Amino acid sequence: MNAKIQIPAPVNEPVLAYRPASPERRALQARLAQLKSRKIDIPLYIGGKEVRTGKRGDCRSPHDHAQLLGRFHEGGAKETRQAIAAAVKAQKSWAAMPFDARAAIFLKAAELLSNDFRWTLNAASMLCQSKNAHQAEIDSACELIDFLRFNVDFAQQIYSEQPLSSRGTWNMMEYRPLEGFVFAVTPFNFTSIAGNLPTAPAIMGNTVVWKPAHATAYTAFHIMELLKAAGLPDGVINLVLGDAREIGTTALESADLAGVHFTGSTGVFNWMWQTVGANIGRYRTYPRLVGETGGKDFVMVHASADCDAVATALARGAFEYQGQKCSAASRAYIPDSLWPKVKSRLYGQVSSFKMGSPEDFGNFVNAVIDRKAFDNIKGYIERAKKTAGSKIRLGGQCDDSTGYFIEPTIIESTDPRSEAMCQEIFGPVLTIHVYPEKKFSQTLKVVDSGTAYALTGSIFASDRAAVLEARQALVNAAGNFYVNDKPTGAVVGQQPFGGARASGTNDKAGSRLNMMRWTSPRSIKETFDPPRDYRYPFLEADAAAAAVVDGHQAAPRPARA
Repeated sequence: MNAKIQIPAPVNEPVLAYRPASPERRALQARLAQLKSRKIDIPLYIGGKEVRTGKRGDCRSPHDHAQLLGRFHEGGAKETRQAIAAAVKAQKSWAAMPFDARAAIFLKAAELLSNDFRWTLNAASMLCQSKNAHQAEIDSACELIDFLRFNVDFAQQIYSEQPLSSRGTWNMMEYRPLEGFVFAVTPFNFTSIAGNLPTAPAIMGNTVVWKPAHATAYTAFHIMELLKAAGLPDGVINLVLGDAREIGTTALESADLAGVHFTGSTGVFNWMWQTVGANIGRYRTYPRLVGETGGKDFVMVHASADCDAVATALARGAFEYQGQKCSAASRAYIPDSLWPKVKSRLYGQVSSFKMGSPEDFGNFVNAVIDRKAFDNIKGYIERAKKTAGSKIRLGGQCDDSTGYFIEPTIIESTDPRSEAMCQEIFGPVLTIHVYPEKKFSQTLKVVDSGTAYALTGSIFASDRAAVLEARQALVNAAGNFYVNDKPTGAVVGQQPFGGARASGTNDKAGSRLNMMRWTSPRSIKETFDPPRDYRYPFLEADAAAAAVVDGHQAAPRPARA
């Protein structure tokens, strides 16, 4: 193509409000009814073909055990190997496709999702993951649209980054895809992550084997339908469903493994590193390991903070989507001088929450994802009731009779090293430690050392010196740090997301830093007029030694005795 293509400048997708009687609310409610009216049979997608194994699992709504959404076919080692073969086969033609042609596919997917597909993916996330309308909108619509549009732009930025050239030469940098396939493993809690982890490497020319969380096969199906509608070629992204350990082991033992794009628990990511290490001798190339894992995210409050802002940040940051966000505010440190006011405002807000099905737009809190999560969160609450120095101040009730419902729970702990203050619970549980106002600096040290994680955190203060002190003391405690805001809600292109320590490799999803991980650069130098003699100037004889007398070379001087 005789043109230098410019990708349309990306802008963040506007968030729709879903007010009563609004067009978007009516459209979403209609799509909810439509999806509920049919039970879908979900296949694996391998090399563009729908694969049905006959071994099937149920897709049910977390807020209503009786609500069957469909059934998905489960694969294993055999199907994973087939998916790997399909990805490897598709790699050459996909990598050779001009970037503007690849980019158009994902930009089209973003456009489809900003229109009619919006209602489908939002409704699927509400039914499958028990997200209320707002949580579904900011996730499965807006954030995924942003990932698709911004990642294409980031890719163009990377391709445009070229080296200097000296006179007579032309230097180029080619950003090749990785040699092999990328194994994308996605969590249940964000539809946008489920869409981003396989598509980000694909935008850079890689082919992918995608294993979504068991609980979100239903949503994954709709993401694949979106990508197919956008024209994604066969074999570029291959969807496998089934036992995580069997699929993961098969993928990680393949000689063609080129990279892992992961979001999930720290324990699973540790296992992946160990497995890759054990198999390091069999790979064609060293695999790239990119992972975002757990969090025990903090809100640190200074005595100069605005109490209303703190209470709202905790209410939203801890309990939106039932606290099932790796960035959720799950531990807070509040000075004793502010605690009475913050407590009054916080308890008032949380007590006003309505809990139930997301299909009722009046419910702020919905169900946790499944039985395993329900039992795990309930276990933390029950142990806190028996722990000296820990008190359940609000909530604490758990009910699984119709769905997996856990009341928003606030624990007050006099011990900043208690289990609830230090371990990731991944549910609607906020633990608060009240500290003496004069011990702000000492408490910052407790925040920094109180957990193995370092994902997100925030400082609330009007005193600028306190903000600066917290930023410095907590420099390694959070990859995403917020000032006077809740520690959740990173926006693509605005707050690149990721943390270090036990929270992952900090490769910053939603930025060009992440996209760089899916390339293997090649430097190319072309010389227009190459040398034709090996001799360099330094080889020329000395002027004295090469002096010519009457046209004859001077005789050599005799050596000194």
